[in-house]
Amino acid sequence: MARELTQQELHNLAMNIVGRELEAQGFEFMGVNSAMGKNPQFVCLREKVLHFIVVRAVAFPEDPTAYDPKLLQRVKEHAQKFEAGCFYAGVGLYNAGNRELPVELDQEYLVDYQGLIEV
Repeated sequence: MARELTQQELHNLAMNIVGRELEAQGFEFMGVNSAMGKNPQFVCLREKVLHFIVVRAVAFPEDPTAYDPKLLQRVKEHAQKFEAGCFYAGVGLYNAGNRELPVELDQEYLVDYQGLIEV
């Protein structure tokens, strides 16, 4: 029987999804932090502009585009000290068979990722 992915595993999966997208868009990774609770997850450079990116894995029925404004305001203030942009990347991860069930190891899942949201 398949086991449910842990919060850290879901977070790592979301980071991989966002990281591949950032790479495809020409971002250069300056720093990556996959520890939950440490923000931002990605510090990237693109076209000589620094970007701070907060990544969150979101379960059904939460909206992956909705973010914690207090957290993102703190990250934005930190980013401004470095003349960096601040972005949120919410990744909805859902069980492909039934969105209300957890995502399980080695089982199909659905991804709802709308791209970077500027904060």
